[in-house]
Amino acid sequence: MAQADITSSETPSDDASSNNDAIDSGAASERFEIQPAQRVLRLPPYLFGRINKLLYEKRVAGHDVIDLGMGNPSDAPQDLVVEKLAEAARDPRNHGYSKNNGITNLRREVASKYLKKYGVRLDPESEVIACLGSKEGFSHMCLALMGPGDTAITPAPYFPVHMYAIALASGNVISLEVADSDSFLSNIAHTCEHMYPKPKLLILNYPHNPSTATVEPEFYDDVVKLAKRYGFMVISDFAYADVAFDDYQPPSFLAAKGAIDVGVEFTTMSKGYNMAGWRVGFCSGNAEMIRHLMTIKGYYDYGMFQAVQVAAIMALRHTDAAVEEQSRIYQSRRDVLVDGLRRIGWDVEPPKAGMFLWVKIPEQFLSDMSTIDFAMHLLEHGDVAVSPGSGFGSSGEGYLRMALVENENRLRQAVRQIDRCLN
Repeated sequence: MAQADITSSETPSDDASSNNDAIDSGAASERFEIQPAQRVLRLPPYLFGRINKLLYEKRVAGHDVIDLGMGNPSDAPQDLVVEKLAEAARDPRNHGYSKNNGITNLRREVASKYLKKYGVRLDPESEVIACLGSKEGFSHMCLALMGPGDTAITPAPYFPVHMYAIALASGNVISLEVADSDSFLSNIAHTCEHMYPKPKLLILNYPHNPSTATVEPEFYDDVVKLAKRYGFMVISDFAYADVAFDDYQPPSFLAAKGAIDVGVEFTTMSKGYNMAGWRVGFCSGNAEMIRHLMTIKGYYDYGMFQAVQVAAIMALRHTDAAVEEQSRIYQSRRDVLVDGLRRIGWDVEPPKAGMFLWVKIPEQFLSDMSTIDFAMHLLEHGDVAVSPGSGFGSSGEGYLRMALVENENRLRQAVRQIDRCLN
């Protein structure tokens, strides 16, 4: 095939000279304007920005702020995992580009965990891919599946990336209330029956962030039936798979019969393994969806630092007991915070899983304050940072999300400071 010639054989002319004069005579004082893409303009202002700014200012001023705002684990990974990372980092073979779907043994360990914990058989070659954290993988999966005119159903309230990864992929979103699982399923069916074109994607997130809602295995059986009836794909964000309380075991979407035909599941080592900053996540399930994700990732990254992958293998193989102990730590913190808030008159339901409380703000404080104003008040006058529920959509108005990331003494102190601040 002939190649188009994009060069020019013409020599500079007087016209070129006059063009240069025009360039030189341009108004140098004019401000150059940066014009972002519409996908960026579609994003709303970051609602947590005010809180983060005040949190920073107070810490600079020397205040000891108790930060329950972000689900950022404060505990450390197991020593043997850190030691394996250091050992692997000293091996020069681990410093080149890695496979963008993850090294083979890491994917095998993920498949092994699914079989052992959920009875799910996965092909590590085609049905598991490693991601730079589940958030990156989720966002790129949305790019792989969604486009202009496509619609996704998300839970409400929503974890921000579930909404805005769709927006960045130029898709549309319908948010359905997630509090009652039966109503959620009915609303999915109703939406599919009455919308054209029908939704292309359903996003699930159980244990749910921020509301802490949970489901039983039968829920996913019904989801698969709906997906096959109406032709939508499913993404399950299973970030809190390893953090559960009171003998509750969060079910995996992939354990439902036929789930692998219609969807994928994202998991992470951030929570139960205390490896949030390491950015280790996985997508498992439908091979075709994973192939499309791998195509996108092939253009965006060269894979995870290989020493991190080697250490992650060590964590998956040898730290099951530590992951269970971490759940017990979160459960104890949950009990301390729930008991403390109840003692000062708040109505709080203990969650069955996850690393947050989803707390209804007492009515007497909402008569003259919005949710974000209330959160700002706690930070400004009580030195306690929390996430306002309105940051997770309009259905979060009137609620706070409190992360169980501080030790028990700090949580007790947080309750005392909230009480003094309000009373």
